[in-house]
Amino acid sequence: MQFVHTIAAAAATNSTWAPQTLAQRAADSAPHSLWLTAGYFLLAVVGVAALLSFLGMALIYIERKIAAHFQCRLGPTRVGPFGLFQTLADTLKLVFKEDFVPPKADRSLHMLAPFLALLVPVVLLALIPYSPNVQVADLNIGILFITAIGGFGVMGILIAGWSSNNKWSMIGAMRAGAQIISYELSATLALLVVVLFSGTMSLTGIVLSQQDGWWIWRGHAAGFVAFLIYVVASTAELNRTPFDIPEGESELTAGFHTEYSGLRFAFFFLAEFINMFTVSALTATLFLGGWMPFHVGDWAGFNAAMDTIPPGIWFLTKTSMVIFVIMWFRWTFPRLRVDQLMHLEWKVLLPLGFANLFVAAVVVLTELYPYPLAK
Repeated sequence: MQFVHTIAAAAATNSTWAPQTLAQRAADSAPHSLWLTAGYFLLAVVGVAALLSFLGMALIYIERKIAAHFQCRLGPTRVGPFGLFQTLADTLKLVFKEDFVPPKADRSLHMLAPFLALLVPVVLLALIPYSPNVQVADLNIGILFITAIGGFGVMGILIAGWSSNNKWSMIGAMRAGAQIISYELSATLALLVVVLFSGTMSLTGIVLSQQDGWWIWRGHAAGFVAFLIYVVASTAELNRTPFDIPEGESELTAGFHTEYSGLRFAFFFLAEFINMFTVSALTATLFLGGWMPFHVGDWAGFNAAMDTIPPGIWFLTKTSMVIFVIMWFRWTFPRLRVDQLMHLEWKVLLPLGFANLFVAAVVVLTELYPYPLAK
């Protein structure tokens, strides 16, 4: 009767309705057809590329409109109906602008940095379970992989600042490195709380383990605190206001990408918005049940109605809510000073994260609530 229990039962019995990634389908088809295997991988590549292009333009347009409403104005209105084509026009402008490399810059590294910055969010897009059967690959060490590859994104920023041979770019890159590495610690502590509660590091397993409720309330206060820590730390890792000191225009011109123009500047711009979607999608997956429908206790009629909504719609709705909150942060809070930013991490979030992890461990070890372990 209930969709979520059907999916969970199917996963346990390994039936044809169990969540299955494109990589698993390719492996299953390998003994039968090389062309079918290649088709699955081609579908995965095309799907991620299409998602990348759509998200970049859609999120830029949405943030412009949200910023306009916060500031009591209209936002883009002239290019296309409701200004829908404004982002496309800006993209074409950046594509055809002169791509200038400073004469004393390290040319090879200067050209490589934007691709490294965009590489990490693209890889993470492949791991996110968008619905029971829409996921490129599900790793049994998914959380560990996300933590490891997520920290690699700072390399693109550091290389961009160093290779530009510009003191403002270098200062911005060093700020970004210190900020991202620092807040990565708190984000990892929050992820460990989710691993404790779910009993698995697989993203699909974490989603299935939340069939009876989201971790922000099922994990007592520890789940909710982990959710808040992860949202704040992830926002800081995105280099977005109020944590945008690597790009402080009033201090550093444009920070680490001061010397970039044209298409390579667009890559940095695109990477920020794709990172925002990735962080929001991971937040929805880890703390808000992912593609699981929203249920309330034993309300059979209400829960049955929620089950009629497709899982993909649930995932996009939850992700959109987190994206809105992150955009809300940007247009509400002022930029922090460097000392304030580091104080928040090392003297507030990090001690709170360790204490919260200890509380979560006590909850799990003493079995203060009946949590289901993912199989």
